[in-house]
Amino acid sequence: MTGAFRGFGLSILTLTILGGCAATPSTDTQQTQANTQASTQVALATPPSVDQALTLKQIMANPDWMGILAKGEYWSDDSQSVYFARQAHQSSLLDYYQQPLNSTEAAKLALDALHQADQQYGVFDEARTRKAYIYQGNLFVKDLLSGKVSQLTRQNTKVDGVRFLTNGDIAYWQGDQVFRIHGDTDLYEQIANIKMAKQPKGVEAPSSYIAKQQHRLIQYVALKQTQAKEKEQYQAELAKQDPTMSAKTWYLGDEETVSQMSLSPDGRYLLLSLVDKNYSWRAEHDIMPNYLGSQGYVDAVPARARVAEDKYPGERLVLLDLEQHEKRDITIEGLTGFDEDVLASVKAENAKAKGETYKSEKAPRKVQLMQDWGWTQSAMQWQAKDNKVAIMLEAVDNKDRWIATLNLKSGSLKTQHRLHDDAWVNYNFNQFGWLPESDTLYYLSEETGYSHLYLKASDAKPQALTQGKYVVSDITLGPKAEYIYYKANKDHPGIDNVYRVKIADGQSEQLTQWDGQLDYSLSPDGSKLLLKASRRTQPSELYVQAIGGELKQLTHYTSDAFKQYPWQAPEVVKVPSSHGAGDVYARVYLPQGFDKSRSDKYPAVIFNHGAGYLQNAHYGFSGYFREFMFHNLLTQQGYVVMDMDYRGSKGYGRDWRTAIYRNMGHPEVEDLKDGVSWMVANTHVDGQRVGTYGGSYGGFLTFMALFTEPELFQAGAALRPVSDWAHYNAPYTSNILNTPDVDAIAYERSSPIEHAQGLQKPLLVMSGVLDDNVFFQDSVRLVQRLIELEKPMFETAIYPVEPHGFRQPSSWLDEYRRIFKLFEQELK
Repeated sequence: MTGAFRGFGLSILTLTILGGCAATPSTDTQQTQANTQASTQVALATPPSVDQALTLKQIMANPDWMGILAKGEYWSDDSQSVYFARQAHQSSLLDYYQQPLNSTEAAKLALDALHQADQQYGVFDEARTRKAYIYQGNLFVKDLLSGKVSQLTRQNTKVDGVRFLTNGDIAYWQGDQVFRIHGDTDLYEQIANIKMAKQPKGVEAPSSYIAKQQHRLIQYVALKQTQAKEKEQYQAELAKQDPTMSAKTWYLGDEETVSQMSLSPDGRYLLLSLVDKNYSWRAEHDIMPNYLGSQGYVDAVPARARVAEDKYPGERLVLLDLEQHEKRDITIEGLTGFDEDVLASVKAENAKAKGETYKSEKAPRKVQLMQDWGWTQSAMQWQAKDNKVAIMLEAVDNKDRWIATLNLKSGSLKTQHRLHDDAWVNYNFNQFGWLPESDTLYYLSEETGYSHLYLKASDAKPQALTQGKYVVSDITLGPKAEYIYYKANKDHPGIDNVYRVKIADGQSEQLTQWDGQLDYSLSPDGSKLLLKASRRTQPSELYVQAIGGELKQLTHYTSDAFKQYPWQAPEVVKVPSSHGAGDVYARVYLPQGFDKSRSDKYPAVIFNHGAGYLQNAHYGFSGYFREFMFHNLLTQQGYVVMDMDYRGSKGYGRDWRTAIYRNMGHPEVEDLKDGVSWMVANTHVDGQRVGTYGGSYGGFLTFMALFTEPELFQAGAALRPVSDWAHYNAPYTSNILNTPDVDAIAYERSSPIEHAQGLQKPLLVMSGVLDDNVFFQDSVRLVQRLIELEKPMFETAIYPVEPHGFRQPSSWLDEYRRIFKLFEQELK
């Protein structure tokens, strides 16, 4: 489940909102270093002084005043400039820019020049002198030596994929058709035409008595039959011998559709993933009413299916030999554990609860190509110069991930690596590929409890290139395949840096010395890093650093108004767990003029981040930028604010992630209890005057806290909240709770609507009517449940035009006015 990450923009109208603040901002870098070294101590830094109080209208205004930041950044092909886009808040259009490394200004690209701009995604020939890419659905090729760009297609039917073949030819595919452009003749050849239909029967001989009689007695009918058969045989022979004919059509049946395809480097083999054509992401009744339709009526907007009804059938693989015109159905028997009953204990527990007995039996499991939520690569990876392919598959039950190689002659799979998790295999950290001209794979795996980088030669044991209690991500194979570059949080869970490991000896070296959060990309020539980096009070900007060189800031798009305001940089602390979880990392904001010796204790608020699997207690600028500013406002009003990375959050390894398996909302509330205790002990907080709020997963957690621990918080606000996990989507929920038909116990244990009778303190429920992520129906059902339980202590607010992540400043303002009012009424 995704939290509401919002972009930034720039508006001259609102630049004056905070322009009068002349106070010196705190030095975020120095605070980061000090807090990293002393995160276990309870001595907290004094918040910066403020000579102009924040207002909700300022915070929730159109965020353009903060600056239109660069997004979608990538390197030019020659590694000498950087491309990026900028998009004003609520604009549907992107502006594209190119900034040379030796310039302080970026040039805006004209619309008629976009097709010639270096593209972020593309494929290279073996010599890396040509790059093929798709722009606006058409195919282009760039000569990297001369810079000349050639357009190869101009069609309304978009090109879906492209690759260079080992002989330099270009292959591309559109829909279910594959084409080859011969470099020596410029001939366009259709090498595969796939029809998801039954094979035509052709000319059939008479079979019934009447048909045979007709052919025996009527010479004309017999003649037409003979002529038709002769033509059919002639066409078949012509197709075999005439070199000008296109390839024969593949008829793969009418019960499936092509999900993905991948062509071998020499163009001989086409690997397909097929899925049942009757599967749909929604059913007819899956609609979302838009009460403010443009024509004045209620519009029925299609919406996704719920996990309780989404029965994904899995995928199957088929290999087509385009040279021999032979089809091989790929079996899954080569996947280790392909038929294990991995949910046996869960099924037995649920059967016992119903007074039944479950008998475990082996049976083939449903599988699909790996669905990583963050990568851009394919789950089917060919060795660049050889017909070797590795495929990453996952079980639909979420318990296994396999990397398997395919025998092209037999169509059988061989497991090279199996990652099993009794909870669920992560939908991140799944990058993999081949080392050039070898039988060695590199990949990420969480098998030790943390995502790390491995090498594995065929039929050999894996070799760990990284190890330790930190998370490795975003791996990049260097252009000479000497190093693999990666991002990791080695020094602190909330601090990212870039490293590289030498493949030959496994030695790692740190390349950056950042003290916040960052993302990176390696230049095509392998000499430089492009960083998008932020600190707690500094939004992301672009930086360039030569390998072994100094860091240079490339963009300066954060507005002066935002930079000049003395934002409080939250301290990142460790909250000791009293429930066996170790330390829980949290951000803490202190009140203005914080005085631990004063007689009156402070009220406090705990913010619950969204997504569940998301990290927010880090040293970078939070994606929840409005909440960051709101927390600064609360400190000006005398509140202590805490923002916890409760169990289930990202950045802390596998065990932290899976602590909520089949038990959502319970470990997290335990962590919130420890957070309240920590604030009482260290920040002079009155434990009887603490509130909580959050959106999406944070709204769900607000429900669970108020329903299951009614004395913990005195008030709570749940924004766009999940109330019943059976109504959320399958890809997210089935990981954590399995499916309702298999594991009803987990759903009933984890869904707030099942615990609503526990509500005792004031609750505010706020939802967007057009939320196609967490349906408005979730709030409607919970409200009716609370009404029937005769609970008088809740209120609701609806936002008729808002999706999951609100867009209108007026909606944001209304929402947070209500949250602030709730806290002022119940906690002061």
